[in-house]
Amino acid sequence: MATIVLRVRLLGGEHTDLIYEDPGQADEDEIVERVIEELREESGVLRCRHGDRLVVLYARGVASIEVAPRGAII
Repeated sequence: MATIVLRVRLLGGEHTDLIYEDPGQADEDEIVERVIEELREESGVLRCRHGDRLVVLYARGVASIEVAPRGAII
């Protein structure tokens, strides 16, 4: 299962760090491509985690994303 940490900058200027996991993916580069593909669609949605909380990220509120360096932990 591939796991990445995303720093998401929202349209309002705030940012948050979220964990995105894809059990069907082993390659981190491919999971990054999947995130980009999903968020480029106006109706794109990602299910992420922030600590123990489930966060649903809607593409229409995202200004930018960064992928944390490998090994980064929230």
